[in-house]
Amino acid sequence: MKYLFISLIATLSLVSCNLNEGSDTEAGGSADGEELAKLRSENRDLKDQLVAKDSMLNESIMLFNEIEHNLAMINLKEDEIRLRSNDVELAEDGKQWILQEIQNINYLREANAKKVEELSASLDDKNLQIEEFQKLVSELLNKIQVQEEEIEMLGVELADLDREYVELLEAYQEQTELAIETMQELNSAYYAYGSTSELLANEVIVKEGGFIGIGKKATLKSDFNDEYFTPIDMMKTKSIEVIGKKVKFITDHPSSSYELISNGDNHQIKIKDPKSFWKVSKYLVVVVD
Repeated sequence: MKYLFISLIATLSLVSCNLNEGSDTEAGGSADGEELAKLRSENRDLKDQLVAKDSMLNESIMLFNEIEHNLAMINLKEDEIRLRSNDVELAEDGKQWILQEIQNINYLREANAKKVEELSASLDDKNLQIEEFQKLVSELLNKIQVQEEEIEMLGVELADLDREYVELLEAYQEQTELAIETMQELNSAYYAYGSTSELLANEVIVKEGGFIGIGKKATLKSDFNDEYFTPIDMMKTKSIEVIGKKVKFITDHPSSSYELISNGDNHQIKIKDPKSFWKVSKYLVVVVD
């Protein structure tokens, strides 16, 4: 990503130089001068956007590294607990040490849950939709799931030692499930379709504007009925099937991000660019009157 950033900056610098050279030969025209000023302004804006994008990426990668560091620490503590618990003559201080280590695991899990939420908020607020990030998110989710299975096995191994171990491990598992739910929420999207009357009756859309009842426009209801929507994974769902005569999008989705393939009353919304398609809204509403 940093190499890409440097390459883009180099390209912008070359464009800037070309613009400066052009100014020496075309300074005679006021229209050309205005166009040159506009291009320079756009050049500066693009540089600022690239710097901001790189900063957001570095911040999110830092969160990923912190989460993975905590996962590694948890694995290390699991191994130490297993090694100590294999002592058939485990003394009371050894049991207390195990309890403390399990508590430390819980602290690390809680810290990870907070960092996952912080990462989720960062991706949503700053719209950092990068394909490599989606892969990192999936890999991190897989690591958490594998670790949850390992903790379950550890719980079985320690069940005969003390009920307090099991209680602490159950608290740990609750934190793990919370983190998994948060990660899954990152890729969650929802869609609903139907006739205008159906969507109005189910409180999905509302008609507003117009003049004395004429020319009203259907829009997504501010307090829409979310139970009417079908949940999907935006990174796994490549197409959505709808049935009806005419297809009309109520929510905003860039036309370049999808293709509508129709065969009679059967329509397929083929999503070509998921990041762009779900950029404005994670909710898709389609009228099929």
